[in-house]
Parts: sequence; structure tokens; C-alpha cells
Amino acid sequence: MSGIYIHIPFCKQACNYCNFHFSTSLLHKDAMIQAIEKEISLRGTDENIETIYFGGGTPGILSEKDLKILITAIRNNFKVNSNVELTLETNPDDIHPTTLEAWLEMGINRLSIGIQSFDDAELKWMNRAHNASKSKTCLQQIEQAGFTNYSADLIYGSPKQSLDILQKNINELLGFSVPHISSYALTVEEKTVLHKNIMQGKEKNTDSNVQAEMFYFLIDQLQQRGISQYEISNFAKEGFESKHNSSYWQGKPYLGFGPSAHSYDGIAIRSWNVAHNKKYIEALANNASYRTDEQLTSLQQRNEMIMLGLRTKQGINLKNFESKFGLEQLQELKIMAYDFIKKNHIKEENNFLFLTQEGKFLADGIAADLFII
Repeated sequence: MSGIYIHIPFCKQACNYCNFHFSTSLLHKDAMIQAIEKEISLRGTDENIETIYFGGGTPGILSEKDLKILITAIRNNFKVNSNVELTLETNPDDIHPTTLEAWLEMGINRLSIGIQSFDDAELKWMNRAHNASKSKTCLQQIEQAGFTNYSADLIYGSPKQSLDILQKNINELLGFSVPHISSYALTVEEKTVLHKNIMQGKEKNTDSNVQAEMFYFLIDQLQQRGISQYEISNFAKEGFESKHNSSYWQGKPYLGFGPSAHSYDGIAIRSWNVAHNKKYIEALANNASYRTDEQLTSLQQRNEMIMLGLRTKQGINLKNFESKFGLEQLQELKIMAYDFIKKNHIKEENNFLFLTQEGKFLADGIAADLFII
């Protein structure tokens, strides 16, 4: 076993672009903590746990007591490595010197902070609960508290963002000692406020050409400062790559707890919990079914290895691909990749197939074209 993911489905308020599973009501928070604690006890194993990741939602809004309950449950039901990477997602408005001290004391040694932007107008448009000043203060407090391993999120390519604003965001962030940055192009997801506003003509849609320009600008700016792109959306100083997220891209097994959380056995079985807070809580309380399992076909496993491999700096390990799917499948993959190699979107070197700089922004489309359906 590689990692554990815990989905905390609560946020203070809804960002206009977010389609993750969450609620802005904490009415059933205690029942949710009890349900997740029970799920952890039901699925305990004697396998070693290398990483623990609290995601959401916004896990940083939980009390010290709630976090301790869940961390204790994990330690009581799994063999947790002494050097476990324990990450907590949080937002600037949830960070205070006292909470930072408490998190460190309970073993949280990595933070993932939803900065998103240092432009107040853009933050307001996103419906974020913090402003730029709070982001700067929280980053100072994180470093003063003694956290050396943390990540900050930036969004690029929103209709409200210019290249000047992106440059400002990068400069502001790199004024601190941030060792890891996750940066995502703003995507318009269905069932979000942003999608509704665009459909009603109240908002401009995103521009893929502008987003591509910003993507390459971001890569160049961060690489000049010693922060390398090791995955399409993730950048880190040497030694500060996310161990937990890297395990996903490497196809390692993981367990997910909480509503909507996914699990994977590292071979061919994927499962996901019901994405409904009330149904999840009631199912755990009544010992009823709350999870759906799926047996991946050989083609699904092949496509997943392609998709995940192409997202990383290393690319697809062709020796591993051949070992799992055979020489015929490897040859077919190489034939399918040839057109992208001619376009200089893909390279093949040292038994790895990886995206070139020109191909990175097109990663999802290229992967889809290499799939067998």
C-alpha cells in the first residue's frame, strides 16, 4: 500500500469554477467525522502507509479535535511509516499561528494552500474567501511556524487574468521560500456558477490560445527560479515533489476515505465512494453499501498507463509497458505515437515516451489519441 486519501467535503463558500464534491453547511460535520472514522476501521490492513493526504473540500476548516480523531484512526488501523508525508489542504483564511502549531504537533508535515491569485479583483470574481493580503500573511506565518514542505496553488487563464497579473502572481509567490507550486488552467466545468454564467452570456469563456501562452510563460518563469516542472500541473524545487500525488501517476495502490473518494489496488480494481454526504453517513451508520467497485479491462489499464505516464516529466516507461501488455501492444503504441513524434509533440529516448515542451499543453488530447477504445 502506498497512500491514503481522506476527502473532507466541506468549504466555507463555493468558488464559481469548482465542481468538486463539497457542502458549505457544517450541520452534519460531526456525523461525517464519525462515518469516515468508521470506514477507516473497516478497511484497515497491515500494509505500510507512505503518504496521507487530507483533501476536499477544505480540510483546513476542521478543528484540531476532528483532525486528531482521523489521524489517530489511521495510525490505529494501518502501519504508518515513521517518515510518512502527511499533507493537509487548506486556504489562507484558515491559517493562524495557533493552528499551524497544532498541525505540526499532530504530525502534519506538508501543507497545500489554495492561494489561486494575488489579485484582489480576480479573487473576488472567483468568490474566494480570502484576499491577497491574507495570502501574504499566511505564507509568512507558515515559514515562521517551521513548515519547510508546502505547496501553493495558482490558477491561470481566467477571463479576468492578463499576462501582467500572472507575472505579478508568480513574483509575489516566489518572494517567499515556497518549494512547490501546483498551477492549473481555469476549466469551465458543468454544474458550476461559471458555466451557468457563460451559458447565459454574463461571462466571457476561457481562451485556449491565451491559456497556452500563459502555460508556457509560467513554465519558463518557474524554471528560471529553480522550480522544475515534474508533472503537467506541478512544479517543485529538487526534493520537494509531492510523494502522494506522484504515487497516483506511478500507478501505486491507494485507499480513499470519505464521500466521493476513490481507491485503486495498483493492479486492476478501482472503486469510489458515493458522492453524497447524507447517503455516505447513513450507509456507514447502517453497515450498508457505500462503495462501487470496477474491474479494469486490459485496455483500460493500458489507456490509464498512457494518460498518467504522459503527465510526468519521465513519461511512459516502455519496458514496463511491454512487460504488462506485451510486445505487440508496445509496437502498436509506437506506431500511434509516430505522428506526434513527427510534429515534435512526443520524444522517445532511453525506453521512455514523453511529451516535448510543445506537446505539454496538449497532453490530454494527445493521450486520448493514443487510447484504444
